[in-house]
Amino acid sequence: MTPFAKAILTWYDAYGRKNLPWQHNKTAYSVWLSEIMLQQTQVATVIPYYQRFMQRFPTVTALAAAEQDEVLHHWTGLGYYARARNLHKAAKIVATEYGGEFPTDIEQLNALPGIGRSTAAAILSSVYKQPHAILDGNVKRTLARSFAVEGWPGQKKVENQLWQHAEQHTPATDVDKYNQAMMDMGAMICTRSKPKCSLCPVMEFCSAYQQGNPLDYPGKKPKKDKPVKETWFVMLHHGEDVWLEQRPQSGIWGGLFCFPETADAAIEHALDQRSIADKLVVAKKTLIAFRHTFSHYHLDITPVLLELSAKPDIIMEADKGLWYNLNQPEEIGLAAPVKQLLQSLPFEIHA
Repeated sequence: MTPFAKAILTWYDAYGRKNLPWQHNKTAYSVWLSEIMLQQTQVATVIPYYQRFMQRFPTVTALAAAEQDEVLHHWTGLGYYARARNLHKAAKIVATEYGGEFPTDIEQLNALPGIGRSTAAAILSSVYKQPHAILDGNVKRTLARSFAVEGWPGQKKVENQLWQHAEQHTPATDVDKYNQAMMDMGAMICTRSKPKCSLCPVMEFCSAYQQGNPLDYPGKKPKKDKPVKETWFVMLHHGEDVWLEQRPQSGIWGGLFCFPETADAAIEHALDQRSIADKLVVAKKTLIAFRHTFSHYHLDITPVLLELSAKPDIIMEADKGLWYNLNQPEEIGLAAPVKQLLQSLPFEIHA
Protein backbone atom coordinates (compact mmCIF):
# COMPACT_ATOMS: atom_id res chain seq x y z
CA MET A 1 0.00 0.00 0.00
CA THR A 2 1.41 3.39 -0.98
CA PRO A 3 1.93 6.16 1.61
CA PHE A 4 -0.73 8.17 -0.29
CA ALA A 5 -3.30 5.38 0.17
CA LYS A 6 -2.41 4.92 3.85
CA ALA A 7 -2.94 8.61 4.52
CA ILE A 8 -6.29 8.57 2.72
CA LEU A 9 -7.50 5.54 4.69
CA THR A 10 -6.39 7.01 8.04
CA TRP A 11 -8.32 10.18 7.24
CA TYR A 12 -11.40 8.17 6.19
CA ASP A 13 -11.47 6.23 9.47
CA ALA A 14 -11.63 9.52 11.34
CA TYR A 15 -13.68 11.78 9.07
CA GLY A 16 -15.16 9.92 6.10
CA ARG A 17 -18.89 9.61 5.41
CA LYS A 18 -20.24 6.31 6.73
CA ASN A 19 -23.96 6.95 7.20
CA LEU A 20 -25.26 7.66 3.70
CA PRO A 21 -28.43 5.65 2.93
CA TRP A 22 -26.72 3.41 0.36
CA GLN A 23 -23.88 2.54 2.77
CA HIS A 24 -26.14 0.42 4.98
CA ASN A 25 -27.05 -3.18 4.02
CA LYS A 26 -25.18 -2.72 0.76
CA THR A 27 -26.21 -4.68 -2.31
CA ALA A 28 -25.04 -4.38 -5.89
CA TYR A 29 -28.48 -2.94 -6.72
CA SER A 30 -28.45 -0.23 -4.05
CA VAL A 31 -24.88 0.83 -4.76
CA TRP A 32 -25.51 0.82 -8.53
CA LEU A 33 -28.60 3.00 -8.09
CA SER A 34 -26.72 5.48 -5.89
CA GLU A 35 -23.77 5.63 -8.30
CA ILE A 36 -26.03 6.41 -11.27
CA MET A 37 -27.96 9.06 -9.33
CA LEU A 38 -24.72 10.65 -8.10
CA GLN A 39 -23.40 11.17 -11.60
CA GLN A 40 -23.31 14.98 -12.03
CA THR A 41 -25.61 15.38 -8.99
CA GLN A 42 -24.77 16.28 -5.39
CA VAL A 43 -25.33 13.92 -2.47
CA ALA A 44 -27.83 16.20 -0.70
CA THR A 45 -29.99 16.31 -3.83
CA VAL A 46 -29.78 12.56 -4.42
CA ILE A 47 -30.72 11.30 -0.93
CA PRO A 48 -34.52 11.93 -1.05
CA TYR A 49 -34.73 10.65 -4.65
CA TYR A 50 -32.79 7.53 -3.71
CA GLN A 51 -35.03 6.84 -0.71
CA ARG A 52 -38.25 7.24 -2.72
CA PHE A 53 -36.85 5.16 -5.57
CA MET A 54 -35.80 2.31 -3.27
CA GLN A 55 -39.18 2.35 -1.55
CA ARG A 56 -40.99 1.95 -4.87
CA PHE A 57 -38.42 -0.29 -6.61
CA PRO A 58 -36.70 -2.24 -3.79
CA THR A 59 -35.04 -4.77 -6.12
CA VAL A 60 -33.65 -4.85 -9.63
CA THR A 61 -36.46 -7.20 -10.68
CA ALA A 62 -39.06 -4.73 -9.36
CA LEU A 63 -37.42 -2.00 -11.41
CA ALA A 64 -37.25 -4.22 -14.49
CA ALA A 65 -40.98 -5.03 -14.21
CA ALA A 66 -42.02 -1.36 -14.00
CA GLU A 67 -43.21 0.77 -16.91
CA GLN A 68 -40.72 3.33 -18.17
CA ASP A 69 -43.23 6.13 -17.52
CA GLU A 70 -43.26 5.33 -13.83
CA VAL A 71 -39.46 5.11 -13.66
CA LEU A 72 -39.17 8.51 -15.32
CA HIS A 73 -41.82 9.90 -12.95
CA HIS A 74 -39.67 8.93 -9.96
CA TRP A 75 -36.66 10.52 -11.68
CA THR A 76 -38.42 13.80 -12.51
CA GLY A 77 -36.32 16.70 -11.24
CA LEU A 78 -32.97 14.86 -11.12
CA GLY A 79 -32.13 15.75 -14.71
CA TYR A 80 -29.93 13.95 -17.27
CA TYR A 81 -32.82 11.59 -18.03
CA ALA A 82 -30.73 9.27 -20.18
CA ARG A 83 -29.50 7.96 -16.82
CA ALA A 84 -33.02 6.82 -15.91
CA ARG A 85 -33.67 5.25 -19.31
CA ASN A 86 -30.35 3.37 -19.17
CA LEU A 87 -31.07 2.36 -15.56
CA HIS A 88 -34.32 0.75 -16.70
CA LYS A 89 -32.66 -0.96 -19.68
CA ALA A 90 -29.87 -2.34 -17.50
CA ALA A 91 -32.37 -3.62 -14.91
CA LYS A 92 -34.19 -5.56 -17.62
CA ILE A 93 -30.93 -7.13 -18.81
CA VAL A 94 -29.93 -8.09 -15.25
CA ALA A 95 -33.39 -9.57 -14.64
CA THR A 96 -33.58 -11.57 -17.88
CA GLU A 97 -29.97 -12.47 -18.69
CA TYR A 98 -28.45 -12.72 -15.20
CA GLY A 99 -31.39 -14.06 -13.20
CA GLY A 100 -31.77 -10.86 -11.21
CA GLU A 101 -28.16 -10.94 -9.92
CA PHE A 102 -25.63 -8.36 -11.04
CA PRO A 103 -22.58 -9.85 -12.79
CA THR A 104 -19.44 -9.74 -10.67
CA ASP A 105 -17.12 -9.65 -13.69
CA ILE A 106 -16.09 -6.06 -14.34
CA GLU A 107 -16.24 -6.40 -18.14
CA GLN A 108 -19.80 -7.77 -18.03
CA LEU A 109 -20.88 -5.10 -15.56
CA ASN A 110 -19.18 -2.38 -17.59
CA ALA A 111 -21.13 -3.48 -20.68
CA LEU A 112 -24.53 -2.78 -19.11
CA PRO A 113 -26.25 0.41 -20.36
CA GLY A 114 -25.16 3.58 -18.56
CA ILE A 115 -22.54 1.99 -16.30
CA GLY A 116 -19.01 2.37 -17.66
CA ARG A 117 -15.62 1.57 -16.20
CA SER A 118 -15.60 3.73 -13.07
CA THR A 119 -19.17 2.93 -12.01
CA ALA A 120 -18.58 -0.80 -12.49
CA ALA A 121 -15.43 -0.53 -10.38
CA ALA A 122 -17.28 1.41 -7.67
CA ILE A 123 -19.98 -1.28 -7.42
CA LEU A 124 -17.58 -4.23 -7.33
CA SER A 125 -15.17 -2.59 -4.89
CA SER A 126 -17.89 -1.37 -2.55
CA VAL A 127 -20.00 -4.54 -2.41
CA TYR A 128 -17.50 -7.35 -3.13
CA LYS A 129 -14.23 -5.59 -2.18
CA GLN A 130 -12.72 -6.34 -5.58
CA PRO A 131 -9.56 -4.19 -6.00
CA HIS A 132 -10.66 -1.89 -8.82
CA ALA A 133 -9.74 1.79 -9.16
CA ILE A 134 -12.45 4.41 -9.68
CA LEU A 135 -12.28 7.77 -11.42
CA ASP A 136 -15.34 9.95 -10.92
CA GLY A 137 -15.25 13.76 -10.98
CA ASN A 138 -14.20 14.11 -7.35
CA VAL A 139 -11.40 11.58 -7.73
CA LYS A 140 -10.17 13.21 -10.93
CA ARG A 141 -9.85 16.55 -9.15
CA THR A 142 -8.02 15.11 -6.15
CA LEU A 143 -5.57 13.15 -8.31
CA ALA A 144 -5.01 15.99 -10.77
CA ARG A 145 -3.97 18.30 -7.92
CA SER A 146 -1.99 15.70 -5.99
CA PHE A 147 0.12 14.73 -9.01
CA ALA A 148 -0.05 17.97 -11.04
CA VAL A 149 -1.74 16.36 -14.03
CA GLU A 150 -2.17 19.17 -16.51
CA GLY A 151 -5.01 19.53 -18.97
CA TRP A 152 -8.76 19.00 -19.06
CA PRO A 153 -9.79 15.49 -17.88
CA GLY A 154 -12.28 15.31 -20.75
CA GLN A 155 -9.31 14.76 -23.06
CA LYS A 156 -8.43 11.10 -23.41
CA LYS A 157 -4.69 11.52 -22.84
CA VAL A 158 -5.34 13.43 -19.58
CA GLU A 159 -7.91 10.88 -18.44
CA ASN A 160 -5.45 8.06 -19.16
CA GLN A 161 -2.83 9.73 -16.94
CA LEU A 162 -5.37 10.02 -14.14
CA TRP A 163 -6.30 6.34 -14.51
CA GLN A 164 -2.62 5.45 -14.13
CA HIS A 165 -2.41 7.36 -10.84
CA ALA A 166 -5.74 5.89 -9.67
CA GLU A 167 -4.59 2.33 -10.32
CA GLN A 168 -1.14 2.92 -8.81
CA HIS A 169 -2.58 4.04 -5.47
CA THR A 170 -5.71 1.88 -5.14
CA PRO A 171 -4.83 -0.70 -2.46
CA ALA A 172 -5.56 -4.43 -2.65
CA THR A 173 -7.06 -4.34 0.86
CA ASP A 174 -9.71 -1.98 2.25
CA VAL A 175 -10.49 -0.98 -1.33
CA ASP A 176 -14.12 -0.29 -0.41
CA LYS A 177 -13.05 2.24 2.21
CA TYR A 178 -10.34 3.73 0.01
CA ASN A 179 -12.64 4.38 -2.96
CA GLN A 180 -15.29 5.90 -0.71
CA ALA A 181 -12.56 8.01 0.92
CA MET A 182 -11.41 9.32 -2.46
CA MET A 183 -14.96 10.37 -3.31
CA ASP A 184 -15.31 11.98 0.11
CA MET A 185 -11.99 13.80 -0.32
CA GLY A 186 -13.22 15.50 -3.46
CA ALA A 187 -16.59 16.33 -1.92
CA MET A 188 -15.36 17.52 1.48
CA ILE A 189 -11.69 18.58 1.28
CA CYS A 190 -10.38 18.91 -2.27
CA THR A 191 -13.39 20.89 -3.42
CA ARG A 192 -13.68 22.69 -6.73
CA SER A 193 -13.45 26.34 -5.66
CA LYS A 194 -12.24 26.52 -2.04
CA PRO A 195 -10.12 23.46 -1.25
CA LYS A 196 -9.43 22.99 2.47
CA CYS A 197 -5.72 22.32 2.02
CA SER A 198 -4.92 22.76 5.71
CA LEU A 199 -7.18 19.78 6.51
CA CYS A 200 -5.94 17.59 3.69
CA PRO A 201 -4.37 14.25 4.71
CA VAL A 202 -2.21 14.13 1.57
CA MET A 203 -1.05 17.75 1.64
CA GLU A 204 2.59 16.63 1.92
CA PHE A 205 2.22 14.61 -1.31
CA CYS A 206 0.27 17.28 -3.19
CA SER A 207 2.23 18.84 -6.05
CA ALA A 208 -0.38 21.55 -6.65
CA TYR A 209 -0.20 22.62 -3.00
CA GLN A 210 3.59 22.76 -3.15
CA GLN A 211 3.36 24.84 -6.31
CA GLY A 212 0.84 27.11 -4.57
CA ASN A 213 -1.72 26.79 -7.36
CA PRO A 214 -4.29 24.06 -6.57
CA LEU A 215 -7.04 25.92 -8.43
CA ASP A 216 -5.09 25.48 -11.68
CA TYR A 217 -5.89 21.78 -11.53
CA PRO A 218 -7.65 20.10 -13.16
CA GLY A 219 -7.49 22.11 -16.37
CA LYS A 220 -10.69 23.81 -17.48
CA LYS A 221 -12.79 22.67 -20.39
CA PRO A 222 -12.19 24.92 -23.40
CA LYS A 223 -15.02 27.45 -23.38
CA LYS A 224 -17.46 27.73 -26.24
CA ASP A 225 -20.40 30.08 -26.41
CA LYS A 226 -23.57 28.05 -26.07
CA PRO A 227 -25.97 28.51 -28.98
CA VAL A 228 -29.50 29.70 -28.22
CA LYS A 229 -32.55 27.90 -29.62
CA GLU A 230 -36.20 28.84 -29.35
CA THR A 231 -39.39 26.86 -28.93
CA TRP A 232 -43.03 27.57 -28.18
CA PHE A 233 -45.01 25.32 -25.81
CA VAL A 234 -48.63 24.92 -26.90
CA MET A 235 -50.51 24.38 -23.63
CA LEU A 236 -53.99 23.04 -24.46
CA HIS A 237 -56.41 22.80 -21.57
CA HIS A 238 -60.07 22.14 -20.97
CA GLY A 239 -60.95 22.77 -17.35
CA GLU A 240 -58.34 20.98 -15.23
CA ASP A 241 -57.22 18.69 -18.05
CA VAL A 242 -54.04 19.53 -19.95
CA TRP A 243 -52.79 17.81 -23.11
CA LEU A 244 -49.30 16.28 -22.90
CA GLU A 245 -47.34 14.19 -25.41
CA GLN A 246 -44.54 11.71 -24.88
CA ARG A 247 -41.32 12.68 -26.60
CA PRO A 248 -39.26 10.23 -28.68
CA GLN A 249 -36.88 8.01 -26.70
CA SER A 250 -33.80 9.70 -28.19
CA GLY A 251 -32.96 13.38 -27.98
CA ILE A 252 -33.69 15.89 -25.23
CA TRP A 253 -36.23 14.83 -22.60
CA GLY A 254 -36.33 11.38 -24.20
CA GLY A 255 -39.42 9.42 -23.14
CA LEU A 256 -40.71 12.28 -20.95
CA PHE A 257 -44.06 13.99 -21.35
CA CYS A 258 -44.12 17.52 -22.68
CA PHE A 259 -46.46 20.10 -24.20
CA PRO A 260 -46.73 20.12 -28.00
CA GLU A 261 -44.02 22.35 -29.46
CA THR A 262 -43.60 24.65 -32.43
CA ALA A 263 -40.48 26.33 -33.75
CA ASP A 264 -42.08 29.78 -34.00
CA ALA A 265 -45.00 31.85 -32.74
CA ALA A 266 -47.32 30.57 -35.48
CA ILE A 267 -48.88 27.83 -33.37
CA GLU A 268 -51.81 27.22 -35.74
CA HIS A 269 -49.85 24.44 -37.44
CA ALA A 270 -49.68 22.55 -34.13
CA LEU A 271 -53.47 22.82 -33.85
CA ASP A 272 -53.98 21.66 -37.44
CA GLN A 273 -51.71 18.64 -36.86
CA ARG A 274 -53.95 17.57 -34.00
CA SER A 275 -57.21 18.33 -35.85
CA ILE A 276 -58.23 21.01 -33.34
CA ALA A 277 -60.71 23.40 -34.96
CA ASP A 278 -60.27 27.14 -34.43
CA LYS A 279 -63.79 27.38 -33.01
CA LEU A 280 -62.73 25.17 -30.06
CA VAL A 281 -60.24 27.81 -28.87
CA VAL A 282 -62.08 30.21 -26.57
CA ALA A 283 -59.08 32.00 -25.04
CA LYS A 284 -55.39 32.41 -25.83
CA LYS A 285 -52.74 33.85 -23.55
CA THR A 286 -48.98 34.09 -24.07
CA LEU A 287 -47.17 33.55 -20.76
CA ILE A 288 -43.78 34.91 -19.71
CA ALA A 289 -40.93 33.36 -21.71
CA PHE A 290 -38.04 31.77 -19.83
CA ARG A 291 -34.72 30.08 -20.52
CA HIS A 292 -33.86 26.42 -19.84
CA THR A 293 -30.17 25.56 -20.13
CA PHE A 294 -28.79 22.23 -21.28
CA SER A 295 -25.14 21.22 -21.26
CA HIS A 296 -24.69 22.22 -24.91
CA TYR A 297 -27.19 25.02 -25.54
CA HIS A 298 -29.79 27.40 -24.11
CA LEU A 299 -33.45 26.88 -24.94
CA ASP A 300 -35.73 29.93 -24.79
CA ILE A 301 -39.28 28.72 -24.13
CA THR A 302 -42.44 30.75 -24.75
CA PRO A 303 -45.55 29.09 -23.27
CA VAL A 304 -48.88 29.80 -25.00
CA LEU A 305 -51.97 28.84 -23.00
CA LEU A 306 -55.06 27.89 -25.02
CA GLU A 307 -58.42 27.27 -23.36
CA LEU A 308 -60.65 24.85 -25.26
CA SER A 309 -64.44 24.81 -25.07
CA ALA A 310 -64.43 21.00 -25.25
CA LYS A 311 -61.88 18.23 -24.96
CA PRO A 312 -61.15 17.06 -28.52
CA ASP A 313 -60.22 13.53 -29.49
CA ILE A 314 -56.58 13.92 -30.41
CA ILE A 315 -55.24 10.97 -32.37
CA MET A 316 -51.50 10.49 -32.13
CA GLU A 317 -49.89 8.50 -34.93
CA ALA A 318 -46.41 7.94 -33.51
CA ASP A 319 -46.12 9.36 -30.03
CA LYS A 320 -48.23 8.74 -26.99
CA GLY A 321 -50.40 11.51 -25.63
CA LEU A 322 -52.74 11.91 -22.68
CA TRP A 323 -55.00 14.37 -20.90
CA TYR A 324 -53.23 15.18 -17.65
CA ASN A 325 -55.54 16.14 -14.81
CA LEU A 326 -54.09 18.83 -12.55
CA ASN A 327 -56.11 17.62 -9.55
CA GLN A 328 -55.37 13.92 -10.04
CA PRO A 329 -52.01 13.84 -11.82
CA GLU A 330 -50.74 10.61 -13.32
CA GLU A 331 -47.35 9.24 -12.33
CA ILE A 332 -45.43 9.98 -15.50
CA GLY A 333 -42.03 11.43 -16.25
CA LEU A 334 -42.14 15.16 -16.88
CA ALA A 335 -39.51 17.42 -18.39
CA ALA A 336 -38.36 19.91 -15.72
CA PRO A 337 -39.82 23.06 -17.36
CA VAL A 338 -43.09 21.18 -17.99
CA LYS A 339 -43.34 20.23 -14.32
CA GLN A 340 -42.64 23.84 -13.40
CA LEU A 341 -45.38 25.14 -15.72
CA LEU A 342 -47.92 22.53 -14.58
CA GLN A 343 -47.41 23.64 -10.97
CA SER A 344 -48.20 27.24 -11.86
CA LEU A 345 -51.00 26.42 -14.31
CA PRO A 346 -53.91 26.46 -11.83
CA PHE A 347 -53.08 30.11 -11.05
CA GLU A 348 -53.01 30.97 -14.76
CA ILE A 349 -56.25 29.09 -15.50
CA HIS A 350 -58.19 30.69 -12.66
CA ALA A 351 -56.60 34.14 -12.88
